[in-house]
Amino acid sequence: MGWMAKRRLRTGPTAALPAKPDPDELLRIIRLADPSAHKDGDDIVATDVRVCAPVEADPELTGGELEKVWAVRVTAEGPLPLDYFDRFLAEGLAFRLKGLSVCRGEVSDPADEAESGPAVILPVRPTAEELAPLLEEHEDDFTFVSGDIKAVLVPQKGQPPAVQELLPFATELTAIELRGDEPAKLGALALELSEALNGLVVDRWRFRVDAAEDLVPPA
Repeated sequence: MGWMAKRRLRTGPTAALPAKPDPDELLRIIRLADPSAHKDGDDIVATDVRVCAPVEADPELTGGELEKVWAVRVTAEGPLPLDYFDRFLAEGLAFRLKGLSVCRGEVSDPADEAESGPAVILPVRPTAEELAPLLEEHEDDFTFVSGDIKAVLVPQKGQPPAVQELLPFATELTAIELRGDEPAKLGALALELSEALNGLVVDRWRFRVDAAEDLVPPA
């Protein structure tokens, strides 16, 4: 690949994948982050962004970490996307398709990053009594625990596209952010809380989660 082509790939966050993704599977995954995502020719358009059709790239894009590279670039449609949606989309795609993320020239493996866990997005802030069956109060009105899992209530900043179906009923979107060392346990608790409180579970990239296994890196 020529230098100019490689430079163009770096103009937006990019999922660098070891194999060319199936277009329908790519659309299915992107719709976990934005249910309204749709095809536009060979590209996919989601909230404020265009996900460009996969192109074969030079392994240099990932510093040689991958022998073969298929690059899926995410570019802004108009103003910069809100809440880092373009970067989160590229990282979430890389996580699910066993690839790497390239952003501003830096290569990272989303499967190795565990600074945050899933969140349960709720249309209204829950009371301590509503949380009591699954969580115990800890330290203050915002922090709860379940065994070795920590749960923190925070006002949800912005409106992740994945939770649009909650918005007609929302008065104050609230996130219950879960922290712990075992993704599958975090996912199971998140899904229990979601079922009990009529919410939706998203991962740290704000992709919708429907099974605890969705939070575990693919084998």
